[in-house]
Amino acid sequence: MRFRSLIFILIVLFFLGATNQAIPPGDSSPINIKDPHVIRIAKYAINEQNAENPEAELKLEKVINYVPEIDDEGTSYHLTLSANNGSASNKYEAHVLEKPNETFYLTFFKLIHA
Repeated sequence: MRFRSLIFILIVLFFLGATNQAIPPGDSSPINIKDPHVIRIAKYAINEQNAENPEAELKLEKVINYVPEIDDEGTSYHLTLSANNGSASNKYEAHVLEKPNETFYLTFFKLIHA
């Protein structure tokens, strides 16, 4: 009987350990940098920056990374973008707030120095 109890406990501990390692902390949903909604937000950020700074003439090349944060105001997207200004490609950081009615607001935009 003691042997069976020991085997049962070892099996339970094994499964608990395997389950604990299989679930990463935090949100485990993968990000999709090619998601059309994320591309639309990135294009909005570039267009707003071009409107605020007409000599920039930035063109979006790709979304490198993004982190969405949901709060009471809506979803804030922290984006890392690659954009071309006509002569060189650079990385930029942009923060875009998306309100529940799908209205966007560019709250931050800057060049990332390498």
